[in-house]
Amino acid sequence: MDVDYSSGALERELSRTLGAAVRFDDGHRAVYASDASLYRQVPIGVVVPRTLDDFVKGIEICRRHNAPVLMRGGGTSMCGQTVNIAVVFDLSAFCDAILDVDPNAGTALVEPGVVCDSLRDAAEQYGLTFAPDPSTHSRCTLGGMIANNSCGPHSVMAGKTLENVEALEVMTYDGARFWVGPTSDAELESIIAAGGRQGEIYGRLRNLRDRYATLIRSKFPDIKRRVSGYNLDQLLPENGFNVARALVGTEGTCAVTLRAKVRLVKSPAKRVVLVLGFPDIYVAADAVPEYQRFSPIAIEGLDRAIIRGLQARKLAQAEIDLLPEGDAWVMVEFGGDTLAEATAQAHRAQAYFSTRPTGPVPSTWVIADPVMQKRMWSIRENGASATQLSIDPDVPDPQVGWEDAAVDPLRLGEYLRAFQALVDRYGYRTSLFGHFGDGCVHARITFNLRTVEGVAQFRSFIREAAQLVVDCGGSLTGEHGDGQAKAEFLPIMFGEELMEALREFKNIWDPENRLNPGKVVDAYRVDENLRMGPQYKVVKIATRMNFRSAEGDGFQRAVEHCVGMGRCRSGKANTMCPSYRATKEERFSTRGRSRLFWEMLQGGVIKDGWNSEPVKEALDTCLACKGCRSDCPTHTDMASYKAEFLSHYYEKHLRPRQALTMGRIGDWAPLAAKLPWLANLMTQTPVLSSISKLVGGVAASRDMPRFASKPFRKLAKERKAAPAAAGKVILWVDTFCEHFHPEVAQAAVEVLEHAGFEAVLPATPLCCGRPLYDFGYIDLAREKLRKVVDVMGAQLAQDANTPIAVVGLEPGCMSVFKDELLKLFPDDPRAKRLASSVFLLGDFLHDNGYQPPRMEIDVLVHAHCHQKALFGTKGDVALLKSMGARAVHLDSGCCGMAGSFGFNPEHVEISKAVGELVLVPAIRQASQDTVILTNGFSCREQIRQGAGREVMHLAEFLQMAHRRAAVRSELS
Repeated sequence: MDVDYSSGALERELSRTLGAAVRFDDGHRAVYASDASLYRQVPIGVVVPRTLDDFVKGIEICRRHNAPVLMRGGGTSMCGQTVNIAVVFDLSAFCDAILDVDPNAGTALVEPGVVCDSLRDAAEQYGLTFAPDPSTHSRCTLGGMIANNSCGPHSVMAGKTLENVEALEVMTYDGARFWVGPTSDAELESIIAAGGRQGEIYGRLRNLRDRYATLIRSKFPDIKRRVSGYNLDQLLPENGFNVARALVGTEGTCAVTLRAKVRLVKSPAKRVVLVLGFPDIYVAADAVPEYQRFSPIAIEGLDRAIIRGLQARKLAQAEIDLLPEGDAWVMVEFGGDTLAEATAQAHRAQAYFSTRPTGPVPSTWVIADPVMQKRMWSIRENGASATQLSIDPDVPDPQVGWEDAAVDPLRLGEYLRAFQALVDRYGYRTSLFGHFGDGCVHARITFNLRTVEGVAQFRSFIREAAQLVVDCGGSLTGEHGDGQAKAEFLPIMFGEELMEALREFKNIWDPENRLNPGKVVDAYRVDENLRMGPQYKVVKIATRMNFRSAEGDGFQRAVEHCVGMGRCRSGKANTMCPSYRATKEERFSTRGRSRLFWEMLQGGVIKDGWNSEPVKEALDTCLACKGCRSDCPTHTDMASYKAEFLSHYYEKHLRPRQALTMGRIGDWAPLAAKLPWLANLMTQTPVLSSISKLVGGVAASRDMPRFASKPFRKLAKERKAAPAAAGKVILWVDTFCEHFHPEVAQAAVEVLEHAGFEAVLPATPLCCGRPLYDFGYIDLAREKLRKVVDVMGAQLAQDANTPIAVVGLEPGCMSVFKDELLKLFPDDPRAKRLASSVFLLGDFLHDNGYQPPRMEIDVLVHAHCHQKALFGTKGDVALLKSMGARAVHLDSGCCGMAGSFGFNPEHVEISKAVGELVLVPAIRQASQDTVILTNGFSCREQIRQGAGREVMHLAEFLQMAHRRAAVRSELS
C-alpha cells in the first residue's frame, strides 16, 4: 500500500519518542541513498537508535504509519539490499555491544551493530575467532553479515555466516519478538500448540517445508556457497528445522535481528601463506582439488587484470614486485598451533607443486612473516576497489553488477573459461578473483550503463550469465546476496514453483511486505534505480584546484572515486576517518561526505550547489587529516574537496572569526613576534587570554600557544654555521617553528650539521599557507605558493653549488608541497621540481645514510596524519631502530587537534574525543621515563593539553642523542 509521508506525521512521532536519533533532513537522506552497489534509492528518513529498546519503539511507530523499514549495518552491499525507499535504521553506531563471550561453549552473544573485527578481537583473547571474514571485516556488522550470509576467504575453514549462527532473537514487523534456532520435533509441536504469532509462523513454516521438501532437495544447488534465495533447506528434518539459519541471508526482508548467538572456532595461532604463480587464471582454477588435499584454511585466486590496474596507477608496486612469476596467483593459507607446524604444511604443498605431476608447474613463495602476509593480502582486499575507475576514457568503469557467482570448486576452471567467453562475446573487459576454495568468483565488468542501449546490453548479459552459472550447477550469488542485482533472475536458478515457495516464506514473516520491499522476491528489475544510469548528469564545474588523476580530470570525476566500500568506517588500522570514529556519524565519514558531493552535483536531493548547507555541515567536522588520500583504496581526497567547497561557499557567506586568527596565522604571527611579550600578555594572562580567545574564535578550554622570545631567523643569525662536507640543504622553517618553537629548528640545524650538511634558509621569509585551506582561502594560498615557487625555484636551479633538497620539520606544512602545490600549479616545472625535492627530516637523514648515536630508551611515537598520508614513516622508524630506541609506534590515527580544528569552540569536543580514541590514553599510561615523540605542532599541543606531557620532535630527540654521545666521548 502506497502511503504519503510528506505530511511529516511519521517524522514527528518518531522525533517525539526518539529525539535526535531521528534524521529526516535532506543531508541524511542523501547520505543513505547509496551503498557500494549500482543502485540508489532515497530513503524516507534515517533513524540511528541509541539502544535496542529505542529501535523496537521505532519499528512500532513505523508500523502505525505503515512505513517500510530497512536495516543497515556497514552499508557496503554490492547488490543494492541496503538502499530502499524506506525508513533506514542504522544500528552500527550504538547497538554494538558484545554481550558475552563464552570460551567453554565456543559462542558469543552480540548486538547486531557489532563490527566483525571487534568480535574477532574479543574472541582472540581466548584463542578463538569468528570465522567468516569478508574483505570489509574492519567495518561490516554482524547484523549485516547475518542478513547477507557473508563469507570471506576463511569460509574454507569454518563455512559461511549461516554455519556460524547458533540462535537469533528476532522481531517481525508486526511486533512479535522471540528467539529462533534449531527445533526438535517436540519443541516444534509445543511452539505451534502455544499459538500466538510465533506458533502461527512455525506452523506455516512446517507446512511449507512439508509441501516443498522434495523440490528443495532436488533444486537447491549442493555447493558450499549457495547464498541466493532463502535458506528453505534449513527447515528440512535433516537440518533440524533450524529457523535461525533459515533467516540468515534473508537481507532484512523477513524479520529483524535484535541479538545473535554465534559460534566461535579455534583461531590458528600461527599462519603461513604459500603464493603460487600460474600462467593464467584458468589453470590456477583447475588446481583447486590439489590445493584442497593439503587442508588449507583459505584459498584465494587473483588474475593479472587487477595487478595491471594497480601498476597503471603506480599503486602497490612494492608488493607486486614480490609476487612470484606468473600471470595469475593463488594464495593458500595454512594454520597451526606453532609456526613450525604451519610452515611444515606450507612446505609440503610447495614441494608438491614444485614437482607437480600434471599441468603447469607454478612458481612458489612461502611467507611466514605476518607483516609480509598482510602486505600480500592487501593486494587481494584492496586491489579491486582501487581499480574500479577506468583510466581509459573510451572504456567504461568496471562495475559490480555480476559480482560473486559460485559453482562447485571442482568445476571452477570450466566455469571461468565459459564465463570469460561470454564476457568477450559482449565486448566487455573483466577481472577475475575470489574464493577459489569455495568456487566463488568476483568479477568487475566494464558495463556501459550511461546509455539506454548499454543498459539493455547489461540486462541481457546478466540473464545469460545467470543461465551459465545455473548450467554449471552453481548459484547466482555466493557471497554478496541477491538484493536487486540478482533477484530478478532467481527463477532461472530455482524455477517458478520454488519461487512461489520463496514468496510464501517471505509472506509468512512479513505479510504486509514492509521489510526491505522489492529485494530478493518480487524484486525491482536489475536495470531499475541505477545510480549512474542514462539519467546521470555529467557536470562541468569550475574549480580553483586542479583535480587530475589517472582516472580522469575534474571535480566530478574526483568525487566518483568513492565507490562506497566504506573503509573510512574502519575502527582501527587507518588514519582516516577521525571524525567518523569519534561520532559514528555516517555523514562524517569520507564516504558520507563523498555521497553528499555526488548528490550536490546531481542537484536532486541536495540543492544550492556550492552554497549547500548540508554539505557545509558535514565538512565542518572534517579534520582535513588527508588520511583518506592514502588509506582509501580509491584515494578519495576529502581534504582537497573540502578546501575547494569552502572557497566557493565563502564567496557568498562570511568566514568565521577563527579564519582571521588561526587561518591567517602566517600573516599576523610575524607581526606579533616583533613584540612577543605583548602577544603573550594577551594570550597567556588569565583574564586577557579569555578575551583574546573570545575575539579570536578560540575555545575557552584550549590553551593558546606561547610566542618564543626570539624567532628562529634571529637566532640563526647569531649562530655560526659549521663546515658542510656533504653539501647544503634548504631548511624550511614553518610558522610554528619560526615563532613558537624555534628550539625544534635549532635542533634540526645541529643534527643536519652532525650528518655533514649545512642548513640554509630560503632567500626570503616564506609561508606555505597550510592553515588557509581550512577556511577556503585558496586564492590567497595560491599567491603565497607562487612566491614560494619563484624564490625556491631559483634556489633549486641546476647548479653544483645549490642545495640538494628542501628539508622540513612540520608535516602539515611540508604536505603542501606534495599535494596542494601540484593542484594549484599542475603544469609548472618549478613546482614539480620543488615537490620532488621536499623531504621530512627523518626521511632525508635516512636516505643519506645518517647513523645517529645510540639512544637506548623507551619512546612512544605518534606519527602526524599528513606524514603518514604523504610521506610515510619509514625514515623515522629506521632511525629510531638504528639508535636502539625501544620505540612503540601507536596506531593512533589523527591526534584530533588538526591545525585550527581543535581550537574551534564548535569542534573542541570532537577534537578531544578523537584524541581519547587511542593517543591520549596511551600517553597517560606511559611511564614518566618514556619519551613522547611526534613531529606535528598540532599533535604536540593535543598531547600537552590532553595528557599534560611534554613532547619531543624527532629533531630534538636526535639532538639529545648527539649531545649525550658527545658527553660520553668527553668523559671517556
